[in-house]
Amino acid sequence: MSSHDRDKTPALDWEGIKAALHRKGMTFGELSVRSGLTRTACGKVKNATNYAAQKAIADFLGYKPESLWPSRYPKGGPRILDTKKYPPVDRKKSVGGSDRIAAQ
Repeated sequence: MSSHDRDKTPALDWEGIKAALHRKGMTFGELSVRSGLTRTACGKVKNATNYAAQKAIADFLGYKPESLWPSRYPKGGPRILDTKKYPPVDRKKSVGGSDRIAAQ
């Protein structure tokens, strides 16, 4: 499998992932142990997010984890606000804390 095949989104649901793993002669428990995880980590990926286990499964099958579980890896990342385009907003409250002064 070439590197460009790893970027394609496979049509593998959980049963497909399980079948592909078994076709290669591997079980979830054995893959977990070989990856340095708890024995049940890879088997629980169906219902719970475990990035290390997801990576172990995807690497073994020759995919990226993002392509097997796209809903668990959002496409957008953190964005940095451009302060030149959007300058900081002036505070409505003074630094001294008008509420504290009024309460005295």
